[in-house]
Amino acid sequence: MIPKLYIVVPCYNEEEVLPITCEMFLKKLLSLISNKKISDKSKILFIDDGSKDKTWQIITELSKKDPHYAGIAQSRNRGHQAAVLAGLMEAKDKCDITVSIDCDGQDDINAIDEMIEKYSNGAEIVYGVRSSRKKDSFFKRSTAEGFYKVMNKLGTEVVFNHADYRLVSCRVLNEFADFKEVNLFLRGMFPLVGFKSDIVYYERFERVAGKTHYPLKKMLGLAWDGITSLSVKPLHLIIGLGLFVAFLSFIAVIWSVTMQLLGKTVAGWASIISIISFIGGIQLISIGIIGEYIGKIYMEVKHRPRYIISDRTENLKEKQAPKKK
Repeated sequence: MIPKLYIVVPCYNEEEVLPITCEMFLKKLLSLISNKKISDKSKILFIDDGSKDKTWQIITELSKKDPHYAGIAQSRNRGHQAAVLAGLMEAKDKCDITVSIDCDGQDDINAIDEMIEKYSNGAEIVYGVRSSRKKDSFFKRSTAEGFYKVMNKLGTEVVFNHADYRLVSCRVLNEFADFKEVNLFLRGMFPLVGFKSDIVYYERFERVAGKTHYPLKKMLGLAWDGITSLSVKPLHLIIGLGLFVAFLSFIAVIWSVTMQLLGKTVAGWASIISIISFIGGIQLISIGIIGEYIGKIYMEVKHRPRYIISDRTENLKEKQAPKKK
């Protein structure tokens, strides 16, 4: 059976990039259809993540131009992870497999061929993994690779150098729908679902146009969300640090009592201030980490929707279609 594919493309203020990459996506889709790798009912699904430019207008025009284009619009900007999730949940009941890929043209779209081949051989999830980071600056390369290593050390199962370029079967998506987290870190959540998985290596390019919407601040925020959403090891580290400081304090008490008995004590303002500052700093850091977890619990128990779809291109077509008398 030839699978029906939905290419899920999150978009935020991509009016410069979208007219270029949409042709790339369509060309690849038609090539896969002509080679009978996927069904001719396959589509490219754009998700407008509350863009402030003409992104949604471009998406609606594309859907009118070619039936292989479709789109949904979020009611407001909710972030990249929520946009990807919205697209996957929209597609899961309409196709057999999905491939999520960013709109900027940096991920090699030709890797989809190998992903589909891996799916045909039994893989339910196929992760797109960067083959190298030679084009990145030393700072970006070292911090990115360090992030994956830290995540794994903290007990979070992530695929090294994998972002959000992946093939996922609808069988997996139906199980994934039961994951109700508000704090999303998809690259760490999909490995938790299980099922047979595989990897496809690809080369990452420069953006075809426009500027990145993921500066360092957002990348660090995503990394912190990933750690605190999927791992409790930071809390274990706090306990370990507390025990270590308690041990040092116990040694210091023994030392101070011994010095007192020997009559060698000297009043030291600097040493007292240093110890108080050290312990106070550890306490503040520990309270901050615990507070981050409590904040996430607070957001989770509200059970707010992770995304809200305000419009679909198929609804626009229905409005424009002449009514039969």
